[in-house]
Amino acid sequence: MSDIRHSLLRRDALSAAKEVLYHLDIYFSSQLQSAPLPIVDKGPVELLEEFVFQRLNSLQELQLLEIMCNYFQEQTKDSVRQIIFSSLFSPQGNKADDSRMSLLGKLVSMAVAVCRIPVLECAASWLQRTPVVYCVRLARALVDDYCCLVPGSVQTLKQILSASPRFCCQLITSVAALYDLSSDDLIPPLDLLEMIVGWIFEDPRLILITFLNTPIAANLPIGFLELTPLTGLIRWCVKAPLAYKRKKKPSLSNGHVPTKVPKDSGGMDRDSHLLYSKLHLSVLQVLMMLPVHLTEKNLYGRLGLILFDHMVPLVEEINRLADELNPLNASQEIELSLDRLAQALQVAMASGALLCTRDDLRTLCSRLPHNNLLQLVISGPVQQAPHAALPPGFYPHIHTPPLGYGAVPAHPAAHPALPAHPGHTFMSGMTFPFRPIR
Repeated sequence: MSDIRHSLLRRDALSAAKEVLYHLDIYFSSQLQSAPLPIVDKGPVELLEEFVFQRLNSLQELQLLEIMCNYFQEQTKDSVRQIIFSSLFSPQGNKADDSRMSLLGKLVSMAVAVCRIPVLECAASWLQRTPVVYCVRLARALVDDYCCLVPGSVQTLKQILSASPRFCCQLITSVAALYDLSSDDLIPPLDLLEMIVGWIFEDPRLILITFLNTPIAANLPIGFLELTPLTGLIRWCVKAPLAYKRKKKPSLSNGHVPTKVPKDSGGMDRDSHLLYSKLHLSVLQVLMMLPVHLTEKNLYGRLGLILFDHMVPLVEEINRLADELNPLNASQEIELSLDRLAQALQVAMASGALLCTRDDLRTLCSRLPHNNLLQLVISGPVQQAPHAALPPGFYPHIHTPPLGYGAVPAHPAAHPALPAHPGHTFMSGMTFPFRPIR
C-alpha cells in the first residue's frame, strides 16, 4: 500500500480519489476469489481517509459522487460492490467519520435522484449492519434533501419504492427511529409521513422485507436498527395525538395556562389525523400477518419483533404527556392515544410479536389514565383465530410466560420446536369487544 500511496500523492485530488477506488476494486476482487468474507485491513481504510474523505472541494466531490454512482452501477459482482461500499462507509470511530457520513448522504441522495438501484441496495445492507446512531444521520440527510429543502421533491423519493423495496423498508425503520415525537422537532414532516403511509397502505408487507429475508440470530445485536419498523410506527400512532396537542400548546402567561383555550389551539389537522389513522390500521394488519411468518421461521413464541423493554419507555412517555396536557382539556387526545395503545398491544400479543405475561402488562400500564379498552386488554382473555403451531382450543402464549420464563410443557408433541401452552377451557361467550379506530 505504501507504493500506491506515493503514486497517489503525485496526482490531483479527484484523480487520486478515483485511483483509490480502482485499487480497492482490484484488491477486494482478488481477495474474494480465495475467501468469501475478506477482512478489510488498515491499509485500504487509511488510503480512503487520506485521499477520499479529506481533500476534495465541492466540485471535485460532485464529480467523485458521479464516479461512485457509475462504478456501483457497472460492477456486476454484488459481493465486490458490498465490500467496497462497506470499506468506504463503515464508521471507524475516528475524525474521518463526519466526512464519511457526509459523503454517504450525498451519494445515496444522488442515487435516489438518478435511480441507481445498486447503490440503494448497498445502502440497505449498510443500514442493516451499522449502529443506529449513524443510520439516523443518513435518514436525516435524505429527509432534508427530499422533504424539507425543495418543495415537491418528495415525489422523487416516492418513486424508489418499485426500484428498491428493501431500501425503502430500511429507510422507514431509520426515520421511525429518528422521529420519536419526543419533541416538536422530532415530529415527522408531513411530506415524509404521507409518503410512508402511502407506501405501507399500498403494501403492508413492505415493512417485513428485512425480517423475511434475514437469517435470524439467537440474540439480536443491541444498538442496531430493529428487524422491522413496527415499534417505531406504533410509537408514531400512539403518541401522535398527544405530541400534536403539545406542539400547539398555548404559551404561558406569568407561568399560568390561560383559563380559556382557543378552539384552534390544539390537536392535529385533518390530513395528519387521517394519515395516522391509516398508518395505525396498516400496522395492525401487518401484526395479523406475523403468525404465519414466525411459524415458517420456527420463531413463533420465541422471537418478539416488538420488545417489551421498548414498550416501557413508550408507556412512560404517554403517561408524562397525559399529565402535562391534562390542564388543556386533552381528554379526547388521551383517550385516542390509549385506545391505539390497547389495540396495538392486544394484536401484537395475540400474533406473537410481543412476548410478555399478563402480569407484566398490568404492571406496565398501572399508572396510565383509565381507559376502558386498555382495561379489557390487560385483564380479560383474548381470543384469536386457530394457529397451526397451537393445539385446537388452546390460548396463545400471552396467557403464559414466553420462552425463557420456565414454562412447563403440557403437550410437547404439538410442536417440538416451540414451548407448549397449558390448556384452558374455551369460553365461547367471552368475546373481545372491538372499538373502531376513530
